[in-house]
This record gives sequence, structure tokens and C-alpha cells, in this order.
Amino acid sequence: MTVRRIVTNIAADDVDGVAAFYAALFGLRKVMDHGWIVTLAGAEGAPVQLSIASEGGSGTPVPDVSIEVEDVDALHARATDMGAEIAYPLTDEPWGVRRFYLRDPAGRLVNVLAHLA
Repeated sequence: MTVRRIVTNIAADDVDGVAAFYAALFGLRKVMDHGWIVTLAGAEGAPVQLSIASEGGSGTPVPDVSIEVEDVDALHARATDMGAEIAYPLTDEPWGVRRFYLRDPAGRLVNVLAHLA
């Protein structure tokens, strides 16, 4: 058996508003909209991964979702410009990633990261 994808589901009262937040911040496009559920996707395929954790690293809570981006500094600037709540500052971690946490409009903790060169 081959896993084709794993989908993160974010519970939200304002489905369109939360979808618009992720679309604007990460450049995702709407690929399905049934009103009660909206699915966003990027242009690239991504590997299937599932992480199980007791903490988020560096003593942080486990995030609800982690999103790897090409330019974490640009994404941090965009999130700040959009007024997103930054819950953990932009940090170079000892395990080789640069990341920050933000809270989405539904209150979910999002780990945004890039691997250090």
C-alpha cells in the first residue's frame, strides 16, 4: 500500500476567512470548495510526512501544523505585515532550521520553517 497524501484539517467557524489567510500568506490556491470545507494546494507536490512529538523543540508546544517554505524571512515579514500573531520569534535552531510560530485566525499554532544551508 502507498500513502498518496496526508491532509491537515483545521476546524474553523470562518472557513472562508481562514482559507483566505493561508492563501494570502503562503500563496496557496483553492482546489476544492464545498462551502463547509475548502482545500488549498501549492503548485509543487510534497512528500508524505507525519510527525509525532512530545514538544515542539526548544521547549515550545507542539504546533498543530508545520509548513516548510523556501524563504522563511520573507514569510515572517509577510505574516508581520498581515498582522498575524507571532507566537515564537524567528529563530535559528540547533538542529538546522530557521523558524517561527504564528497563530492562524482559528487559533491554531503554525510552525513556519526553512532548513539552514
